[in-house]
Amino acid sequence: MDQDAIKIRLMRNEDFDAVVGIDRKITLESRRQYYELKFDKLFKSKDYVPASLVAEDEDGAVVGFVMGELYLGEYGILQEEATLDTIGVDPDFQHQGVGERLMQEFMEHMRSLGVEKINTLVHWNDANLIRFFSANNFSPSKTINLERVL
Repeated sequence: MDQDAIKIRLMRNEDFDAVVGIDRKITLESRRQYYELKFDKLFKSKDYVPASLVAEDEDGAVVGFVMGELYLGEYGILQEEATLDTIGVDPDFQHQGVGERLMQEFMEHMRSLGVEKINTLVHWNDANLIRFFSANNFSPSKTINLERVL
């Protein structure tokens, strides 16, 4: 695929169905409720700061997305930090540079908002995603994610 044919833009509320569809193709399950909560938080919050992007092909169809959020003082973290919590590329467009373009544009967008550090969480066994983030200059942080099963 010609990289110039991919257009990166800010995510809009009307991208919901495309994002849910891409996620379903990747995970083979519906996480519609998860995305309803995400989109509500993104687009209906008074504190909303545009921090999520989509990739469109030459026909204007959404073929990938990255969702992020700026910290607004949560957990004692300064506003110079953000989180990248969800990324997805339609399987028909994977390994063609779409994810890399999304990451590059996301980093530039975060930088323009004054963000100095981006955090993300990856499942320990997801070697492909770990490799993807490593290739995009992410490295293990000094913070450890802890959990307790109840």
